Amino acid sequence: MAKLYFRYSAMNAGKSTAMLQVAHNYEERDMQIALFTAAIDDRHSVGTVASRLGVTRQAEIFSAATDFSQLFSHRKVACILIDEAQFLSPEQVQQLHILAHQKNLPVICYGLRADFLGMPFPGSAYLLALADDLEEMKTICLCGKKATMNARINEQGFRETSGTQILIGGNSRYLAMCAKCYYAAKIA
Repeated sequence: MAKLYFRYSAMNAGKSTAMLQVAHNYEERDMQIALFTAAIDDRHSVGTVASRLGVTRQAEIFSAATDFSQLFSHRKVACILIDEAQFLSPEQVQQLHILAHQKNLPVICYGLRADFLGMPFPGSAYLLALADDLEEMKTICLCGKKATMNARINEQGFRETSGTQILIGGNSRYLAMCAKCYYAAKIA
């Protein structure tokens, strides 16, 4: 029986690296996969999954208009892999859950649990509710403790406490922190 999986963490935990390894494992066994990333993520170019270790790969993109149920109504793959899953809509998460259980199609999603304010992304909230298997991937704060928060940092190095939920930026704009350091950080 296939499942919907959600692998989540703060930034810099190796989510994309892990996903690319899973893709390689399937393909090494001559199994076709469907690899997706969010159209909104243009840090390296639209449709590119990039690991901070330097591994990159082209992927299909999903946007708010993507209907996974329709896309996989007749398409045969061994697994669906989704990077930047926090950008999925609640409806898309439901579609993926149905694909796992009605089409026996494993779906493995990788993404952030919460934004820079500690608020859940809608896609992540639904993944946390519907995923059959949850795995927290771990990374560390500058202090050495487990990082669970994503701080948005301004040009002066201060933590931002307001702004739009989605602002693509990577390491130049965000820092993974433990909760203690997050709340103690100087605020812009």
